[in-house]
Amino acid sequence: MTEDPYQILGVPPTATQNDIRKAYRKRAKELHPDLHPGDEEVEAQFKALSAAYHLLNDPELRARFDRGEIDASGAERPQQRFYRNFADTDQAGRYTSAGGAGEFEDLSDIFSDLFGQHRSGGRFQARGQDVHYQLETEFLDAVNGARRRITLSDGNTLDLTIPPGTRDGSTLRLRDKGAPGIGGGPRGDALVEIRVRSHPVFQRKGDDIEVDLPITLYEAVLGAKIEVPTVSGRVSMTVPKGSNTGDVLRLRGKGVKSGHGPAGDQRVKLQVVLPDKVDPALEALMETWRRAHPYDPRDMLRRAS
Repeated sequence: MTEDPYQILGVPPTATQNDIRKAYRKRAKELHPDLHPGDEEVEAQFKALSAAYHLLNDPELRARFDRGEIDASGAERPQQRFYRNFADTDQAGRYTSAGGAGEFEDLSDIFSDLFGQHRSGGRFQARGQDVHYQLETEFLDAVNGARRRITLSDGNTLDLTIPPGTRDGSTLRLRDKGAPGIGGGPRGDALVEIRVRSHPVFQRKGDDIEVDLPITLYEAVLGAKIEVPTVSGRVSMTVPKGSNTGDVLRLRGKGVKSGHGPAGDQRVKLQVVLPDKVDPALEALMETWRRAHPYDPRDMLRRAS
C-alpha cells in the first residue's frame, strides 16, 4: 500500500499549500539524486517525495484524496457505495434489470466517464497523472528564449525549450512526459512552472523593458550620443540637449518579442549624475552661472502647499 503523502512530506492534513511547498523544497534538496549518485534507497525516497508533492500540490487532486476518492498514487478507489445504491429496492430487483447485458455496458461507460477511463479489449485504461516541476531561469533567457535540462522525478533528464518572451509564473506543458497510464493508457504530461530571476539592469513591464540610465551633467546639458544596453545587445541612442533626471526616451522594438504581435519597446529613464568629487573648476562655473541665470525648480511645490 502506498504510504500517506502527508507523512512523506512531514506535514499534517491541515497544512496550507505554502507549507506543502516549503516542506517539499526542503526535503528535495536533501534527497535530490544528483547529490546521491548510485544510492537506490535515496532515489526511491526522492521518487516517493515527488509523487506525494505532485498529489498534494494540486488542490483538486488533494481534495479528492482527502475525500477518499483516489488513493496516494492518484488511482480511483473502488465505489464502495455501489451495493447501497441498490439495497433499498425490493429483493428481486436489486441486481436484475430489464435492459439485459447492454445496461451493464452502459454502466461501465458511465463509470469510465466519471473516472476519466475507457475500455480497450475488455479492460479499463486511464491516462497517467500530470507531474509538476519548477525551473528557475535567468531574465535574459526568458526574454530571448533558451534550452535547459531538468531532472525528472524518476531521475531521468529532459531537455526543455523556453520560448522567447516567457513570463514569470507561466507553465510549459510537455506532452506525454508525465506518469505512465493505467492498463496501457496514455502517459500524462509534464507541467513546468517557470520562475524568472530578477536582473540588475532590466525590468519587464508587459512586453516593454525599463532601464535607468545614468548620464553626466555635460551630456544632459550639451546632449550626446551614447551606448545603451538592451535585451538584444547594445545600441546607440541620442540624448537631447537640456535633458533632465526623470526624462524617458523610447527605443522602438527593443523590448520583448513574445510571438504574439510586435516586440515591445525599451523605455530609458535618464538620471543625471554628478562626478564623485566636485572640483573647484566646476564650482566656479556653477557659481558664475547661478548668478547670471537663477531659477527655482521647487516653486511649483511651494505654490501647491
